[in-house]
Amino acid sequence: MKLRVVLVEPLYEGNVGSVARAMKNFGFHELVLVNPCKIEDFGSAMASHARDVLQMARTFAGLPEALVGANLVVGTTGKRLDEAQHHLRLHLRVPCFTPAELAGKLQGKEGTVALLLGREDCGLNSEELALCDMLVSIPTSSEYPVMNLSHSAAVLFYELSQNDNGKCCQVEMARGESLALLQERIRSLLAEVSYPVHKVEFTLLMLRRILGRAELTEREARTLLGLIKRIRWRIAGCGKPESPEQS
Repeated sequence: MKLRVVLVEPLYEGNVGSVARAMKNFGFHELVLVNPCKIEDFGSAMASHARDVLQMARTFAGLPEALVGANLVVGTTGKRLDEAQHHLRLHLRVPCFTPAELAGKLQGKEGTVALLLGREDCGLNSEELALCDMLVSIPTSSEYPVMNLSHSAAVLFYELSQNDNGKCCQVEMARGESLALLQERIRSLLAEVSYPVHKVEFTLLMLRRILGRAELTEREARTLLGLIKRIRWRIAGCGKPESPEQS
């Protein structure tokens, strides 16, 4: 498993440097910044001996570009589901894994996992959470649940670093392109069966989370694409399509 750490619009250069330091502490090196604050001497000082991680970080103007090539997108949140407003519940939707549970889900997986860490003041917004296949939250005290960005990152990195992928067979996760195509085909299918328009986005989000928790392999994703293609051919009355492998 290759971990891509994505900081979404970080506000403070010191936190960015501290996240880079925590990454190197636990053996991770791919850092991506989305529309970040300016990183100057203080950020470099906080990175300490992980300045190389900071210097090699890639910067993007938007989140979609930062996720290209990722097999799985994991969003982090400090929001509590039972306290969230209704529209947030739709996006946070249980189960929200703990860091240890997330590490267990990723055990033995082969591919790139993008771990999204949001802004220091408000985290990830609803649109960004909707891009995530899984959500993870650190079970902190209800007395003061919100953690510093770099502290929460360190907890996550520690748990993810405990995976010993050499002890089990590697399972290739579905490519991001295949999962995006699957979402596109499902959207088209919903339109063809006259699915209620006002329910489409929530249904797609729910399916994205279900498929994310299923940790599809590339072969499974292609099989689902073939299944949807056969359904659409049947609806259109076009007869028998080619085999799923040709989808």
